[in-house]
Amino acid sequence: MTGGRRLALAFPQTFYNDSGVAVAALARRYGIDDPSALVVVHDELDLPVGRVKVKLGGGLAGNNGLKSVKAHLHTDAFVRVRIGVGKPPGSMSGVDHVLRRPGRAERTELDVAIEEAADAVEAILALGVEAAMNRHNTRPP
Repeated sequence: MTGGRRLALAFPQTFYNDSGVAVAALARRYGIDDPSALVVVHDELDLPVGRVKVKLGGGLAGNNGLKSVKAHLHTDAFVRVRIGVGKPPGSMSGVDHVLRRPGRAERTELDVAIEEAADAVEAILALGVEAAMNRHNTRPP
């Protein structure tokens, strides 16, 4: 319980590209009919390292995990907490970039971003999506 509201935290045991299988099962288990009641926390190549943003619905930016969630829920109207991992350097693929071990400085930024992402989830639960977006999306980079 957080602020008197029920919160289920899940870490899918599927491959990332099959995340929708786990998300759909979780939604069924908890009787979640409204996709905006689901918050998916994920990495985002289109954000600088350590930047956190909240988003409701919208494009999937080529993210295969999000594509899977959309396919299994039959909608993209779920909430996202996006954690920036930055663009891959040079000719490195996006997959190799997100699967590599981050350097020390980047790890420090990501540790802070993970805490901020947890704060964003709490804000979504306590204040609603709009307030969480206003709080987290307007912070300076």
